[in-house]
Amino acid sequence: MSSQSIPRQLVSLALPVIGLNILNVLALGVDTAMLGRIPDAEVALAGLGFATQLMFLLMVAMMGLTVGSVALVARAHGSGDPERVNHILIQSTQLTVILSIAVALLGNGIAGPLLALMGAGEASQAAGLAYLRPLLWGVVFSYLNILYAALLRGVGNTRLPFWVALVMNVLNALLNYGLILGNYGLPALGIQGAALGTLIAQATAVAIMVSVLASGRVAGVRMPLRPRPVDTPLARDLIRIGTPAALDMVVFNAGFLSIVGMLGRIDQLAVAAHGVGLRIQALAFVPGMSIGQATGAMVGNALGAGKPEEARAAARAAMVLCMVIMTSLGAIFIAAAEPMLILFDIQAGTPLAGYSVTWIRLLGLTMPAVAIYIALVGVFQGSGATRISLRINLIATVLQIPLSALLGFTLGLGTFGVWFAFPLALALKSVLGVRDYRRGAWAKVGASR
Repeated sequence: MSSQSIPRQLVSLALPVIGLNILNVLALGVDTAMLGRIPDAEVALAGLGFATQLMFLLMVAMMGLTVGSVALVARAHGSGDPERVNHILIQSTQLTVILSIAVALLGNGIAGPLLALMGAGEASQAAGLAYLRPLLWGVVFSYLNILYAALLRGVGNTRLPFWVALVMNVLNALLNYGLILGNYGLPALGIQGAALGTLIAQATAVAIMVSVLASGRVAGVRMPLRPRPVDTPLARDLIRIGTPAALDMVVFNAGFLSIVGMLGRIDQLAVAAHGVGLRIQALAFVPGMSIGQATGAMVGNALGAGKPEEARAAARAAMVLCMVIMTSLGAIFIAAAEPMLILFDIQAGTPLAGYSVTWIRLLGLTMPAVAIYIALVGVFQGSGATRISLRINLIATVLQIPLSALLGFTLGLGTFGVWFAFPLALALKSVLGVRDYRRGAWAKVGASR
C-alpha cells in the first residue's frame, strides 16, 4: 500500500466511526434535552451531570479491557491470523461479562457516597441515583456494545457498528420520549425514565450484534456462543496493555471530577452548566476521537504486518486531519455558544445560561490544543504503548487540579478560574505527546506486542 493512499484509507475507516460516536453523544444529548423540559429541570440536569461523571469513572476498567483487546486484534488481523482474532473476541466477551458483574455490584454500593463526595446536594444526589442505578445493573449491555464496536474496528469493519448504533439511538429516542415525558401512554418517570429507555435500547443493540457475530456474516470473524476456559496468558496480555489505559481514564476523570467538585462548592447551577457544556464538547471531540480510534486500528494492523513506516504515515495523516477539523469546530462553538443553548431549552440571561456560555467558549479554545493529542493517543493505544499516554495524562492532571483551585478560589476567579485550567492542561498534553511520538518507542512490530 502506498503512503499516498493512507489518508484516504484513514478517512474511509474513520467516517463510520465518526457517525457511531456522534450517535453515542446524541443518546446523552437526547436525555439532556428532554430532561430540560420536565418540572425541576435544573435539579434533573445537575443530577445527570454528577451521574455522568461517575459513570465515566466506573467505565475505566472496561476501557482498559477494550484498548487491550483492540490492540491485540488489530495486530492479529494485520498478521493474517483470523483464528487468533476469533479467540480474542470470545475471550474478551467472557471477561467483559465478568467485569460487568463486578462493576454492577461495586457501583451500586458506592454510588451514593461518591455523589455526595463530588458535592451533589440532596436533591441532585437523589436525581443522580435514580439515573445511575438502572444503568449500573444493566452495565453489561453498555460494555458489550463498546467492546464489539471496538473489535470490529480492529479488523477494519466500522460500518456494522454504525448501523447497529443507529438502530439503538432511534429506539432510545422513542423510549425516552415516552418514559421521560409520559408519552405513548407510558408513565412520566423523569430522569429514571431516561435510564430505562437507554438500557432497553442498549440490550437490543447487543442482541443484534451477538446474532451477527455468531452467524459468521462478518468476513474473518465468527464468535462461538459456547463459553471457553479463560486463556490466562491472553488475559495477562490484556492486563499488560489495558491497565495503563484504564489508569489513564482514572486520571482523566479525576481531573473532571475535581472540576465538578469545585464547581459544586461554588454553585450547583455551574455543575448543570458543566454537564451541558460537556454534551457540546463531546460533539466537538467526536471527529478527533474517531480519527484517533481509526488510526489506532491502522497502526495496529501495520505493526502486526511488520510495516512501521505505514504506521507512521497513518499517524501523520491523523494529526493533520484532527487539527483541521477540530480547530474549525472550536471556532464555530465559540461564535455560536449562545444559540446552542436553545437545544437544551435554557433561557438566555439566566445564571445557568451565563455559566454555560462561558464553559462552551472555553471548550472551544481547547480544540487546537487537544487535536494533536487525541490523534497521538490513538497511535499509542493502537500500538499497545499505553504507558506513554498514561504518563502524559498524569503529569498534566497533577498540574491541572491545583491550578483550578488556585485560579478559582485563591485568586477569586470563581467558576471561570476552575474551568480555565482545563485548556492549559490540554496544551501541555499535546507538547508532551509530540515529544514521545518523535522518540519512536511506540513503533514496535510484531503480532502480539
